[in-house]
Amino acid sequence: MKHCRSWRCLLGLLALSGLVAAAVATIVIFLDKKKKDEEELEHYLDCSIQ
Repeated sequence: MKHCRSWRCLLGLLALSGLVAAAVATIVIFLDKKKKDEEELEHYLDCSIQ
């Protein structure tokens, strides 16, 4: 029984680490896209003013 419990604990930790990695990757991609969109908007506004 204890052996089975340790495997479940290990699987749970692996799933949790995968979830955290996915969340971090999503946040990084979102912030990068937001920054890129702001740069494109700034470039567009600069070009339209001239």
